[in-house]
Amino acid sequence: MNRTDRLYALVEELRAVSPRPRSARWLADRFEVSTRTVERDIAALQGCGVPIWAEPGRTGGYVVDRSHTLPPVNLTATEAVAMAVALHRLAGTPFAVAGGTALRKLLAVLPAADAADARLLAGRVLLVGDGPATSVPAVVADAVAARRVLRLRYADRSGVSSAREVEPLGYLGNDRHWYLLAWCRLRAGLRCFRTDRIVGVEALPERVTREFSPADLDVPAERVRRLTLV
Repeated sequence: MNRTDRLYALVEELRAVSPRPRSARWLADRFEVSTRTVERDIAALQGCGVPIWAEPGRTGGYVVDRSHTLPPVNLTATEAVAMAVALHRLAGTPFAVAGGTALRKLLAVLPAADAADARLLAGRVLLVGDGPATSVPAVVADAVAARRVLRLRYADRSGVSSAREVEPLGYLGNDRHWYLLAWCRLRAGLRCFRTDRIVGVEALPERVTREFSPADLDVPAERVRRLTLV
């Protein structure tokens, strides 16, 4: 069994018996590898975001949270590669890291043969360029998700910087730049901050309660589309 197949099988074995643990020795015997190899494989899965933890004690072992893992997914190789191509466009966006983690989780639960076919097909796809040139600081992305106030140092188009506290509300994105949509306390209004002009950022404990509507933007309504998951 190659490593890719073994990683998939490890997750499925732990899912099947969850919430009971499986010891590293039991898993090593099951997959005919060393306990050190099992420990490396578990660490790799944890690094990809699979919710596996170790239960201590004589009867302990590794446990996976079934509610946060996927059963085998009925996607074709072409569908998996289509997702990878779409994720390529996430470079420089607030969701680039999370997108990569999601794809690795998907590949971990695909049937081994489908995952192998997807990798073969992906190897025949060539991409030019790395997506948008701008990037979103991790502190900003985390604050938008957690709804935390930010203290920014922001440079205008002339390079002159200013300090301000803002209430992050969301993002405005196009194929060149991403903007942080936020209520600016200095200007007492909704502002768009181009993320590559944020030269310093600090998350504050204060929570954001304000909301916004696309109608609040100084952008023609026909040019704005709200992202949906359907």
